[in-house]
Amino acid sequence: MSFFRFLRPRSIAVIGGREAGEAIRQCIKAGYEGEIWPVHPKKDFIEGLKVYRSVQDLPSAPDTAYVAVNRNLTISVIRELNEMGAGGAVCYATGFSESGEEGRQLEAQLLEASGAMPLLGPNCYGMLNYLDKAMLWPDQQGGEAVDSGVAIVTQSSNVAVNFTMQQRGLPLAYVVSLGNKLKFDLHDAIKEFAQQEAVTAIGLYIEGITDPVAFEEAVSFARDLGKPVVAIKSGRSDAAQKMALSHTASLAGSDELMNALFARCGVGRVYSMEGMLEALKVLHVHGPLAGYKLSSLSPSGGDASLLADAVEDRKFVLSSLSEQHQKQVEATVHELVSVSNPFDYQLYDWADQERLTDTFAAFIGAEFDLSLCHFDYPRGDRCDASAWLPAQNALVGAVARTGAKAAVISMLPENMPEQTAKLLISQNIVPLAGLNAGLEGVEAAADIGKAWGQRKVDPLLKPASAFDSEKLLTLNEAESKSLLAQYGLCVPESRIVTNAEEAGIAAKSLSFPVVVKALGVAHKTDVGAVKLNLKSAHDVDKAVTSMAHLSNSFLIEKMVEDVVAEIIVGVVRDEQFGPYLVVGAGGVLVELMRDSRSLLLPVTRVEVIHALQELRSAPLFSGFRGRAEADLDAAADAILSVADFVRENFDTIGELDINPLLVRAKGKGTVAADALISIIK
Repeated sequence: MSFFRFLRPRSIAVIGGREAGEAIRQCIKAGYEGEIWPVHPKKDFIEGLKVYRSVQDLPSAPDTAYVAVNRNLTISVIRELNEMGAGGAVCYATGFSESGEEGRQLEAQLLEASGAMPLLGPNCYGMLNYLDKAMLWPDQQGGEAVDSGVAIVTQSSNVAVNFTMQQRGLPLAYVVSLGNKLKFDLHDAIKEFAQQEAVTAIGLYIEGITDPVAFEEAVSFARDLGKPVVAIKSGRSDAAQKMALSHTASLAGSDELMNALFARCGVGRVYSMEGMLEALKVLHVHGPLAGYKLSSLSPSGGDASLLADAVEDRKFVLSSLSEQHQKQVEATVHELVSVSNPFDYQLYDWADQERLTDTFAAFIGAEFDLSLCHFDYPRGDRCDASAWLPAQNALVGAVARTGAKAAVISMLPENMPEQTAKLLISQNIVPLAGLNAGLEGVEAAADIGKAWGQRKVDPLLKPASAFDSEKLLTLNEAESKSLLAQYGLCVPESRIVTNAEEAGIAAKSLSFPVVVKALGVAHKTDVGAVKLNLKSAHDVDKAVTSMAHLSNSFLIEKMVEDVVAEIIVGVVRDEQFGPYLVVGAGGVLVELMRDSRSLLLPVTRVEVIHALQELRSAPLFSGFRGRAEADLDAAADAILSVADFVRENFDTIGELDINPLLVRAKGKGTVAADALISIIK
């Protein structure tokens, strides 16, 4: 299905009353040059335009229709538009799947009525196309016509309105509100906008992703076309997740899984609307950044110190200058100026544009991923900003001379005037409004650049459309370990027994020390169903006797020694993503520690090692307090073996838990000390 005709219309039919009338006014105000055909059963003229009594009376099939009538009438209007060959329609009406069972039935009727015709919505404001000045929108909006810019796609109409009201100089090519995403979802929007030359980057406000596989494919498609994607995801709190369900009938999804999805796709994640706008400015001007190496120029030591503090908690590096680089800069500045990074160039040459250009060019011309120049402009209603022009022009000249990537950053967002921001963008300089939001945006652009510098991962595994949890069978520990051993996991040598006498014989055959466990019992430690480090037949007899009330069978295992660290390797099934891996700090305190990372499948060794190194408990792997260094490679092998098992049983695995996976000293491998699997047999 192609959405191009719908997105870039030369003719628009507008059907309905008040909201439709506002859409017409917005088109006229923006200067839309195509045909506008109002449709209303009673009116003769709307905004000076001839009104048609019905869709059948239109002069021809419109490229786009804005349908702002009640939900029942919407279905019949959409059917008429489809039958006449319209290019697509925006469905404004609410009361569909977001409102309950009756609404879901009506939405199914709407889908049937639309046939092969594209739809946006229902339950959405619509689309703002600032390239063609087509304002399919029932409300005020704050954008203006552009020749190129970013596309913003949201799952909230009000959030979309808010984005249009920004005064940060960001050029908007499109703003689209998706509503219920019946036929135009996030992945459709990403693909469509990625193909448009005038669109420089894509920003997403996400409440939920209905099809992660399609989303990943769309972002990959955009990457191939050089179009970066940045996203803000709501729904991290329980309250926000409930709101997402009632608001747009979308599944909010685990925030940790969204992080994993964005990381593997190369989507830059931000956590504020301000950060989104600043990230899009960086991407619009410079595209993804190659890395996190920054330089900082400031006429004030205070500004330089504030930035140095702000980057401390992020991934950035304010790299030291080489001796040659330092000498080149020193040759351009007053003898009392000390050259470093951050660089306080002071005010000796503030009004000397030529000399300051030489200083800026010498400083930013080195191998920085982005150079930040601090300017907090005075307020225009009470002050004169002309004194800032020599320094601003010096930066413009330095960028033109060196080709370096640069940004102007203000400490406070209100100290970056909109007109100044637009001017800077026209000179290939990013205007960052506010220290924290600006750095958030820069970091997102660098995250994308880092991801683009790596090999693409294999596509996500797609879960089956239905999973019957009632058919799950939970294997006991011995059965689970036996199954995992077939995939290469190392498990302790063991025996299964039914009484204390058999247990003593089994323990002697394994050699002491041993472990005794009651089979078929979950959370063994909590109920006394496991005894460790037993060193005699008497100890084994006593342990089995104490567990007789818990089980009829017992697992006797060889005790694993020389353990450096304990980790958990789990598999959990998500409604949207299917089974995914969880790796983290393991042992009896796993719930208390809550130190874990989620990994979507398929997964690579690089991703596994990175996840382990990201844990708060990661220092345990590198010889913490005199311990031996952990066999991290063996741990990665074990986790990848679990991933192979899950991949081969993707549609039948319910849950898997290895806790702990004992990581021994380097070169000695790992052992799965406990395991539990739920699977459809």
